[in-house]
Amino acid sequence: MEQFSFFQPKNILSVSQLTSYLRQILETDDILQDLWVTGEISNLSKPSSGHLYFTLKDNDAAVRCVMWRFAASRLTFAPRDGIAVEAHGSMSLYEVQGQVQLYVDTLTPAGEGALYQEYLRLKAKLEAEGLFDPEIKRPLPILPKRIGIVTSPTGAALQDMLDTIRRRFPIAEVILVPTVVQGVNAPSSIVEALAQLNQEVHPDVILIGRGGGSIEDLWAFNDELVARAVAASTAPIVSGVGHETDFTLTDFAADLRAPTPTAAAEVATPDKKDLLGQIGDLASQHTILLKTLLTDMRWEVSKFQSNLVQLSPKHTINTYRQSMDETIHRLNSSTIFKLEKYKLKLENMQQSLKSLNPIAVLNRGYAIVTKKADQSIIKNTDQVNIDEGVHIRLRKGSMDARILQQYEEE
Repeated sequence: MEQFSFFQPKNILSVSQLTSYLRQILETDDILQDLWVTGEISNLSKPSSGHLYFTLKDNDAAVRCVMWRFAASRLTFAPRDGIAVEAHGSMSLYEVQGQVQLYVDTLTPAGEGALYQEYLRLKAKLEAEGLFDPEIKRPLPILPKRIGIVTSPTGAALQDMLDTIRRRFPIAEVILVPTVVQGVNAPSSIVEALAQLNQEVHPDVILIGRGGGSIEDLWAFNDELVARAVAASTAPIVSGVGHETDFTLTDFAADLRAPTPTAAAEVATPDKKDLLGQIGDLASQHTILLKTLLTDMRWEVSKFQSNLVQLSPKHTINTYRQSMDETIHRLNSSTIFKLEKYKLKLENMQQSLKSLNPIAVLNRGYAIVTKKADQSIIKNTDQVNIDEGVHIRLRKGSMDARILQQYEEE
């Protein structure tokens, strides 16, 4: 730290040197860099920058305070003039105006400081045990059939969750186990409700939550037993306690933290509109797939039919049938021709037989003479003797005769 001597008559400090020296003194004091101050808010200013400027006062004194936008955005209540608060921060000097200011990083309503310290202690303890480890968090079911709710039956949080579930996923079965969410009996009531759901109902997911409030209102959800019961739950748990800026030990112990009860119901359920859209997309995809499969199957059937036609014996049978018809025709033609030929030959033979038939000779006036003794035909005169009996056959009728005279012809 720069040293100044105040006892040398000619050692005159500039205003900047003085304010810089004072600021160094303030910022190097351990007590002034980590202190809690309680008082009443006055002269509160909220410019568009998001920073807060106000004065903390009591009956005898006042101190100017500044809270930067980042710290102000984490407030769980709305500061206003006239309320008693506890502020944590560090002292410094605003050199431009030569004004000592408390730079506030935490601001709670009066009386909450001790609770906040207990909250930090429990959070550190459970975090060290691994109770908040992201690796042990369980995924939420995609399509929860049964949803358990742990909250007050009379609070607005319940109605908000039910409305959201009915709007997004109305087919889910909802089981409410009512519980006290504020006061000394709230922690045990919440633990018992969780045990009842896990042991008797066996839901796919559990929603636990309540509306916003002060740290005192939400303290049941910072209870160590509640946090342990949430972490040990059989079913995955979505925590929706308070408003978006509220963080409880239940939020850290749950499998998923939602900023509000409504948001808890939203993250735990699918949107029926999205599901219907997905079903429509799947139906279209299945239709296209089926059409493609049918087209491919028709092509395969056509190919098999073509192969069957080529391999079928029908063509060979038809060929043989035609060949057989032609052969039969040729056989018929040949048979007819041969029959005609044989018929003509037979006719010729018949004609020849007719010409050789002795009966035919008789028709021309000739006779057949046979020996009466042995019926042999007499061709020469030397075959018979004079006075030998003969038989004469005429064209019509026959008669017997006796040889009286023989004549030799040259």
